[in-house]
Amino acid sequence: MRIAYTTTEGKGDLDLVLARFAQAAQAAGLRTCGVVQINSECAGGACDMDVQVLGGGPAIRISQNLGPDARGCRLDPAALEEAVGQVAARLDPGVDVFILNKFGKHEADGRGFRDLIGQAIALDVPVVSGVNGLNRDAFVDFTGGIAEFVPPEPDALMAWLRREARQPA
Repeated sequence: MRIAYTTTEGKGDLDLVLARFAQAAQAAGLRTCGVVQINSECAGGACDMDVQVLGGGPAIRISQNLGPDARGCRLDPAALEEAVGQVAARLDPGVDVFILNKFGKHEADGRGFRDLIGQAIALDVPVVSGVNGLNRDAFVDFTGGIAEFVPPEPDALMAWLRREARQPA
């Protein structure tokens, strides 16, 4: 199993690292699959959350506006499942890397992109996932503890991918 994860402390930092990693992989001529998250600021300090489906897919808004006084998770589960479907349609043995912006609560609970991570592994596609502190234990359990931590830097992630690639870049 070829799976790596990275994590950061700052809000939105993980999204930037993985988006830059995806761009670097694409610039190197690698075929990417998965999603990266793009946040945009909106009123009240909350942000809209969009995911870009890699491999030529659409950008999908995965957050929902719950009003100015709302607290808690704003994830739109239907939009997340739409993103999962878009990624599933692009995952095949020719993919060079599967990138997941975050192994989040849905994945920790057995939903979201969890099955696609397993499919990528079954296809022998290297997987890189972001993981936050809240879901780290669930991720470690899911991967059986064999996922490799890689520092949150696009160059470090590319170096890991080159080591794990079937054909060195």
